[in-house]
Amino acid sequence: MNEFDLIDTITRTLGPVASGGRVRVGPGDDAAVVAAPPDSDVVSSIDALVGGVHFPLDAAPWLIGYRALMVSASDLAAMGAADGWVIVALNLPDDRPSWVQALTAGMRRAAEDIGVRIVGGNLARGPLAIAVSVHGFVPAKGALLRSGARPGDEIWVTGALGGAAAALARGALSRFGNADELDPLARRYFMPVARVEAGIALRGAASAAIDVSDGLLQDLGHLCVASAGASSGPVGASLESDQIPLWPGATLEQALRGGDDYELCFTTGASLPAALSAHRIGRIVAAPGIFLDGHPVHATGYQHFL
Repeated sequence: MNEFDLIDTITRTLGPVASGGRVRVGPGDDAAVVAAPPDSDVVSSIDALVGGVHFPLDAAPWLIGYRALMVSASDLAAMGAADGWVIVALNLPDDRPSWVQALTAGMRRAAEDIGVRIVGGNLARGPLAIAVSVHGFVPAKGALLRSGARPGDEIWVTGALGGAAAALARGALSRFGNADELDPLARRYFMPVARVEAGIALRGAASAAIDVSDGLLQDLGHLCVASAGASSGPVGASLESDQIPLWPGATLEQALRGGDDYELCFTTGASLPAALSAHRIGRIVAAPGIFLDGHPVHATGYQHFL
């Protein structure tokens, strides 16, 4: 199958998630066109997922596609963005049409689950890799940032942590052929849910936010450093270990450092929106660093180059 036949297969598989909403021009032209609402800012991010690093090379393509889109869209959730759209660049070692169709179907399902559109992309021959560029809108000057936490703010997470790390530690993820076969740990790894609705609910309520992609300690550490830089004063975090929600089968260490959970970690000095479910895990303090049950801990997690 040549490149253009493969593109036609992808477009047909995407179906309605490649058009509608604010999409004026979807796949098939030189670029997509998306209508911008008035008085809005554009939020943009990109993730590269490399085979053998960010997903098993022999994992089921539907599961890879679902995971690739969701982990990328999590950055939109962390900023409070909505009306999202996605552009995908795919490197393939060969044309593998049935594999690509299944990958695309997984992405389509993920897009449907969180209400984003897949409006275009690119194909190239090379080692298996997927780059997903995500975009969305927030009210002007209303994006959630990492840099607003202040001493006294409470620290919250939107869901249980450590499940994906526990799945990786157990291994054998390639044995799952489709979504119906997944057990709870494998589902946590392959089918995280970008917390887009939570991010929208946190507009005007959260003082700072970040998604937990590289481990709670490391990502919360990024939030504290950014907030300290914005406030010109020390900002740290004091966590309570017995308040950190653990995914069934996960350990506290996996919840603290494992990553791949894609829950939102946020701070606030106000009451939570009534519709938002979250867990309070600690408080922002006027001292640098991260403290667990009163003891300093190293804010380490996943790093690409170690």
